[in-house]
Amino acid sequence: MANKKEPFTSSKAPEPVGLYPHARRVGNLLFLSGVGPRERGTKQIPGMELDEAGNIVAYDIAAQCHAVFRNVRYILEEAGSGWANLVDVTVFLTNMQADFTIYNQIYAEYFKDNQPCRTTVEVNRLPTPIAIELKCIATIGAPEKEEAA
Repeated sequence: MANKKEPFTSSKAPEPVGLYPHARRVGNLLFLSGVGPRERGTKQIPGMELDEAGNIVAYDIAAQCHAVFRNVRYILEEAGSGWANLVDVTVFLTNMQADFTIYNQIYAEYFKDNQPCRTTVEVNRLPTPIAIELKCIATIGAPEKEEAA
């Protein structure tokens, strides 16, 4: 990813649901598009139970959190960055009241060593039936210290 404003698509993260790359490099910064918990090559969403019409019946926010963080890590590492290079994270939750406590506990596990700036907002819905999505900015280059969660 040597060119300015170069788009990047991961071979491990779930396919984008629209015409956009997983990330775009500008200088030494990597801007990630919104990343959800889906699994690559399938419409499967960890911890999600849908009815026949595709409406959410039940979901496991912890399973979705772990899946989202895994997908972000895939994109970062394949694009030449890393978890320790994250500088800003915007989190979209569809149910702040029910999910924030669990999400915040899991977030703390993943970000105990690297603490990027963070904004968490509640949204009415996301483009697919998911409960969480992350939008991230990271630097490019060797991470100072890569920690596994």
